[in-house]
Amino acid sequence: MRKSILQKFGFLAFSMMLIAFMGNAQEKASPAKTAEGTVNGAKITINYSSPAVKGRTIWGDLVPYGKVWRAGANEATTFETDKDIKVEGKDLPAGKYTFFIIPGEEQSTFIFNSETGQWGTNYDESKDVLRVQVQSQESPTMEERLVYEITKSGFEVRWADGRAQASIK
Repeated sequence: MRKSILQKFGFLAFSMMLIAFMGNAQEKASPAKTAEGTVNGAKITINYSSPAVKGRTIWGDLVPYGKVWRAGANEATTFETDKDIKVEGKDLPAGKYTFFIIPGEEQSTFIFNSETGQWGTNYDESKDVLRVQVQSQESPTMEERLVYEITKSGFEVRWADGRAQASIK
């Protein structure tokens, strides 16, 4: 017996709605985010995956002090500038870099690495282009998700109760 066009269409429509619902029902644990802005004439773009705190102790526990951290989740975080800039007074040529952090209780190290396109945990120190020291600070507000922000004088990273920022000229 043949099914009517309406019955076939109904099954197809139901299947498509079910797939769409299931896709939207599962929020990614660490969604992809982008921070963009212009600092002193240079366009800055940071692409990262934004993990959540979820009741965990982040600094010094989930993200150990003194060890290279991928500065996000999933694929490696990237930092891109369309012009030569100075980060904390040190030269960074125009280009795209993988961005890593070595967190510390009082100071952290921001690392710009020439290898791009890798998974976030793949790090080759020999490909570092620039390392700068920045002050580790307590954030005035709790950030449930990792956030990068381009500011008028540089960029900032915030997560949980911590933050660090670098100047760009």
